[in-house]
Parts: sequence; C-alpha cells; structure tokens
Amino acid sequence: MFPELNNLLNTSPDRAEQGKLTLLCDSKTDGSFLVHHFLSFYLKANCKVCFVALLQSFSHYNIVGQKLGVNLTMARERGQLVFLEGLKSTVDIFFQTQEEPHPLSFLREAGAGSLQPLYEFVREALKPVDREEATWRFPVLLGNVVALLHNSGEAEDEENDLLLNGLSHQSHLILQAEGLSTGFCKDVHGQLKILWRFPTGRRDRSLTYQYKIQDKNVSFFAKGMSPAIL
Repeated sequence: MFPELNNLLNTSPDRAEQGKLTLLCDSKTDGSFLVHHFLSFYLKANCKVCFVALLQSFSHYNIVGQKLGVNLTMARERGQLVFLEGLKSTVDIFFQTQEEPHPLSFLREAGAGSLQPLYEFVREALKPVDREEATWRFPVLLGNVVALLHNSGEAEDEENDLLLNGLSHQSHLILQAEGLSTGFCKDVHGQLKILWRFPTGRRDRSLTYQYKIQDKNVSFFAKGMSPAIL
C-alpha cells in the first residue's frame, strides 16, 4: 500500500472501515495502482479478501504485492485471500465443457448473461466459517471487473456511463485517476480526484492532487507543487 495515499484518505489498516463502497475510476491513464493499493491495504488490515481479477494474472499481482509488503501466495494458502483469476478461467469457459456453472460463464453468453454464478462464488468465498471468525476482521470484495471503471471521456459508451453513474451514487468514496491535459510528463504522471460522499445533510468534500508513480511508492502533491518543478 502507499502511505501517502493513506494520509490523504485519513486512514490506516488498523482503522479500516466495514460496510463502505469505494469506487476506483481512471480516465486517459492507467489507474491500476489504486487496485494494488487497496488489495495490499485490506490484506494488511487482516481482512478476508475476495478478488475478482480479469485484467492481470495472479503472478502479476503477487509481484507488485511483494513490493508493497504483502505476499499473495501465503495469503491464499492460509485462506485470507480468494483469488478468481479471469485470464486463466476464460480459457476453460470458452474451450472446455463445464459440469457446473462457472463464476465467469456470463462472458460467453450472448446478450446479458446471468451474474448468479459469480454472485454465488463471492458469497461462498466471503461466508464466515466458525474457525475463521476470530481470524479475519471482516470480508472485503475487490475486483477490477467493476471496481476499476475506465472512463474514456470522448468515446461514447452508454452502458459504461450507466454503470459508472449507478455505482457513483452508491459509493462512500470515489477515487478517479486522470491523465494530464498537457500530455506526458516524466515528473508528474497524472492527477487524482478524491470525493468523499456523506449522508443527506452533509456536503460532499473533494480534493485533487497530482502524483508520480515510483517503483515501490506513489508520491502525491498539490497542483504545480511537484519537487521537480520547484
């Protein structure tokens, strides 16, 4: 996880909150560093994590996780992490006969496929087990199948917009990584908009920071305050 991002969000693994929906978005940039942050964050928070991954392999997330101080292989072996690897699963879905419905079977169904198998997989993965009750703090669902929405900006995608708007209205926290309007810069890789949404009666709060991705960390700073510029 990235300590500077925790500071911006005023949180830490020992103060992780249950029952909150965090929406991760990106526009004209790669916001996957946010997924890596929250995956390592909740593992360090000693939560039971179910991760639905469609974009990268388990080994990819494990390599990045080790840089951030977590071992996904060990977390999976001890039952803390349930990892649904979409890249491997799609081969089975399209080219092998399934005796039971696969969680990702909707990918090969024409039209709007049923999400019931995926729902049952997640429900079973996060279901409390007697011997685990004292082990993990609370269950967490992560997934770049819906958790990281790509907002293309100029391209029209009505279904993506509907999903983005629907999840935004239900979210307690929204983080959107955006590319710079000025184009590529080696010292500033993009900007992050953070929106805290509160119950009725309280005004939402938002902040915007620029960031630079490093090998094992991400540094954040106010607009125009990059150390390389000052």
